[in-house]
Amino acid sequence: MSDSQRVSTSPSGAILITSLALMAIGLVMVASTTVSLDRSLFGPDFLRTPFARQLVFVLMGVVLLAVTGRVARPCLASAELRRRVPVILFVIAVGLLMVALVPSLAPSHRGVQRWLRWAPGGIEIGFQPSDVAKLALVGWLAWFFTERGGDPRALRASFVPAAGAIGLCVLLVGKEDFGTSALLAVVGAAMLLIAGCRFRHLAVLSAVGACGFAGLLLAAPYRIARLVAFWNLSADPSGAAYQPRQSLMTIASGGWLGTGLGSGLQKYGYLPECHTDFIFAALCEEMGLLGGCMVIALFGVLIWLGAQAMLSAVTRFERLLAFGVTATIGLQAAMNIAVVTVLAPTTGISLPLISAGGSGLITFCVAIGLLVAIESRGSCAAVSARTLGPTTHFVVGSPQAQEAAVW
Repeated sequence: MSDSQRVSTSPSGAILITSLALMAIGLVMVASTTVSLDRSLFGPDFLRTPFARQLVFVLMGVVLLAVTGRVARPCLASAELRRRVPVILFVIAVGLLMVALVPSLAPSHRGVQRWLRWAPGGIEIGFQPSDVAKLALVGWLAWFFTERGGDPRALRASFVPAAGAIGLCVLLVGKEDFGTSALLAVVGAAMLLIAGCRFRHLAVLSAVGACGFAGLLLAAPYRIARLVAFWNLSADPSGAAYQPRQSLMTIASGGWLGTGLGSGLQKYGYLPECHTDFIFAALCEEMGLLGGCMVIALFGVLIWLGAQAMLSAVTRFERLLAFGVTATIGLQAAMNIAVVTVLAPTTGISLPLISAGGSGLITFCVAIGLLVAIESRGSCAAVSARTLGPTTHFVVGSPQAQEAAVW
């Protein structure tokens, strides 16, 4: 096989195909779960339906994925941009999280303040700053432990500032979104571990984090009720335990092969949030356990491809960035499926690339575009090494020599 053929069959194409498959499944399920008995899917108000909105989001996401995959390659090769972009994005994300907590700027939606909304031309547009924070925190930590320099094992110079950045994001998000704050905490801690921080520092951070999450639980009585319902589904069947009970019933009613696309009944008011946080349960009802296993397998393939991109990364920054992106996608998918199957207490966290929603889908498309760019750069570097020989990578003073010396 020639070097050009190896590039064409690199995992970057598989990443695109897997991501598109997940988005296509999500689009089909959003159409199925939002259909109404008294309204056609393609009626006069089609442009205002959840399916039409999701279709627009998917098209935007695909375009951003392709653009990011192409534009990010020269950006990742620039040391100046690797230093500036993550810091700017992190500052913007923290600012948006603070704005989202101001009632006059971010009105409450369904009792929580997670969204920033505006309505140009009467069409309401909104996004969750916490989605931006996922990518911003990963990028900032990758920059902090690679481009900034310094020993990651140092307590004051490295660990404390990094832990402070994670804690800031977790606290700003955790007030209204416990699930996403837990995701940020776990991904951040994993990146600290991969970066080389000391275990004893991580142990202290874990203890402090456990106390912080206990405080977040106690600050909201409904979270305690959900925790109690998780341990005993019969304790409050019409209250906190209603949604997990209905989720299990939805999954069980599908059997192995499902009732067929569009034939599910739980979406008609029995299962709340069946097109967003609990879309996996509706998918299992209509596509069966085999359909659910297919979706889990696709996420497994995407995680494996993300790991391949991490291993082929050219720079330390790209390697840590690829790890953070892959961990975020994999962990959020695992958390959502665990909640839907009642292996974890109910919390509001979506299924990546499948649940209805714009900000989460677009953020993950940009993140996957970064994975594609990282893998493409790694594949090209590998081909160059085989074609030109290893001596061309050890020129004194060149960036390639510096990276080779590090790794």
